[in-house]
Amino acid sequence: MRLSPFGAALAAVVLLAPPARADVTPVAEVDDPARYVNPFVGTAPGGADFGHGGGAGNTFPGATAPLGGIQWSPDTVTPQHGGYAYADRRIRGFSLTHLSGAGCDDYGNVPFMPLTGRPATDPAARHATFSHANEEAAPGSYRVDFDNGIRTELAATQRSGIARLSYPADDGRPAGLTVDAGRAFNRATGTVAVGARTLSGSTESGGFCGTRNRYRLYFHAVFDRPFAYSEPLDGKASGAYVSFAPGTRKVTVRVGVSFVSEEAARQNAQVEQRDRSFDAVRRGTRRTWNDWLGRIGVHGGSDSRRRMFYTALYHSLLHPGALSDTDGRYPGMDGLIHRTRPGHVQYANFSGWDVYRSQIQLLALLAPREASDVAQSILEQGRQAGHFDRWTVANGGTGVMVGDPLPAMAASVHAFGGTDFEAGELLRAAVAGRGNDRQRPGHTYYDTLGWIPAGTKGVWGSASTTLEYAVADAALAQLAGRLGESDTQAALLRAAGNWRNLLNPDSRYLQPRRADGTWPAFSPAQRKEYVEGNAAQYTWMVPHDFPGLLDAMGDAAAVTTRLDSFFTKLNAGGDEPYAYLGNEPSFNTPWAYGYLGRPDRTQDTVRRILTSLFSDGPDGLVGNDDLGAMSSWAVWASIGLYPQIPGSSQLALSDPLFTAATIHRGNGVRITVVAPHTSETDTRVRETFLNGRRLAAPWLPDSFPATGGVLVHRPVTR
Repeated sequence: MRLSPFGAALAAVVLLAPPARADVTPVAEVDDPARYVNPFVGTAPGGADFGHGGGAGNTFPGATAPLGGIQWSPDTVTPQHGGYAYADRRIRGFSLTHLSGAGCDDYGNVPFMPLTGRPATDPAARHATFSHANEEAAPGSYRVDFDNGIRTELAATQRSGIARLSYPADDGRPAGLTVDAGRAFNRATGTVAVGARTLSGSTESGGFCGTRNRYRLYFHAVFDRPFAYSEPLDGKASGAYVSFAPGTRKVTVRVGVSFVSEEAARQNAQVEQRDRSFDAVRRGTRRTWNDWLGRIGVHGGSDSRRRMFYTALYHSLLHPGALSDTDGRYPGMDGLIHRTRPGHVQYANFSGWDVYRSQIQLLALLAPREASDVAQSILEQGRQAGHFDRWTVANGGTGVMVGDPLPAMAASVHAFGGTDFEAGELLRAAVAGRGNDRQRPGHTYYDTLGWIPAGTKGVWGSASTTLEYAVADAALAQLAGRLGESDTQAALLRAAGNWRNLLNPDSRYLQPRRADGTWPAFSPAQRKEYVEGNAAQYTWMVPHDFPGLLDAMGDAAAVTTRLDSFFTKLNAGGDEPYAYLGNEPSFNTPWAYGYLGRPDRTQDTVRRILTSLFSDGPDGLVGNDDLGAMSSWAVWASIGLYPQIPGSSQLALSDPLFTAATIHRGNGVRITVVAPHTSETDTRVRETFLNGRRLAAPWLPDSFPATGGVLVHRPVTR
């Protein structure tokens, strides 16, 4: 990739001799960080609906473990992609699977609904009303008291859940519940078998974003008391109603899930719960969450900002979810049963277009061992399917969105030290997949012309797709370089420069282009040939070569003014030529200022975004969280770092929100960030010192995440 002299100068990281080093304030670890998490954040609209999945985060408040394969959560009568609409006070069931923040429906499988009275004779029992004052959610658990007197308490492990149901005093109506394997957020079929005190079966569903993906989920539920009565729900074998002996006030049920078999579901619950009580399971999962959340300790800042931060961190660690069972078995993308290496996990649910930008890097920073398994899972999906899909659910691809993000995700994992996977095999498969029509629609044009022409059949957004392929090639080039594959690296770097073929020298926008090289009629606010955004937003989406892009745009002062205009609005949607921080393509743009010699503008812009678009209430997200993508942006921005270049460990700098933060990487490496003078309203220009030496560029050397160290931000005094 060619850099201009301007770009080459900016790309060099120079450490200068420092003034006398000030003492670093020790960072206090946060006790019980789970107490700062509000799982309801994102369940109410925080911004306008611009047609890309709604104006809410589409999160869910229910019980789950980090990277969990079960998400036992309430579903309101009013639909929302995460299952729960905060404004609705009616719950129709507690289903076992959810996607956090997706812009389309899927999962919502096998809702359980406690009730009094037979649903066959009392249709009103199909849902129950409640007040938020009688509801509580925390990492790993959920509780609600219905207005009818029923209390439901949920807790979860990675592949199982436990519920404690409390019924009102006997008024002649039996304590019971329904289980429906024929219901999900999309069309579903299923069966339920009723034993003396067990309910088991399977469900099949799919159809994410209207596609044809399908999956089958098995479940096995064991109750602590026998049923007194049972009948098919609505006369169908897909559901069941059961009730308990008169006078029953409390019932505990343990549920395991599996994508392999009912027996595996039973075993998952047995292995993970080991007959522990409800409270013991709840406390154990909260301890697990505290271990994960405690890998970043922050000091300073208001309680509201701490809640925003730790909730964002929580949402960043929900996905991907465990697909394999406790014995390592899982269904592959080829429909066959496979088994992981002992001690490893196969993960599923990759919203690649969203999470390749910052969520996977955060996971790799905090949990390189688990992130390595994620990268191996990506490779296994590619092997089994014959190509790398862009958005996968369970063991199926959907083909949703554009680009080639999954190999880029694996490259980023490797960059951040998650190297316990077959990286060489992944690189070879990814390079081969560049010529696969299913993996890269329009690749023939991209490989020969250097761009995908406007109007190419089978390609959504020729300009966006060209840019996404260039980003993926840059990420793979980084991986090839680390693996010593110099020829492959060189070829990929050349392809990563294809963004230049869309740069119109007259307008200095990245525009759609015809196959003959001419430029169609153009407007900066046009959405045609772009994906969930417009030309003004995508023109900045060259994260791997900001120096080259900005140099090609012209004079640094003029480009800075252009950026200032772009950030006049922070969440303008796709129809205006301003930033759209409620969606992913604008994520990297605030850091462009640093490459123009104006890190102060990055500091100011990032702080404005954090304090105006993110909060700690149900409306605290202005757009889909997309399996932690948006939340991970907030986490990085709050600690003053950002993984600017996919496939690389280079971190761009901004002003942190907290006076100090300590990051424990899970592998013994520790990173400390200190900014003693920062505050929510103070974004003065800072100088940054790495281990006592002043940084001359607003980013860190690639080696920093592996070695750790101390970053100190000080106000400029000269």
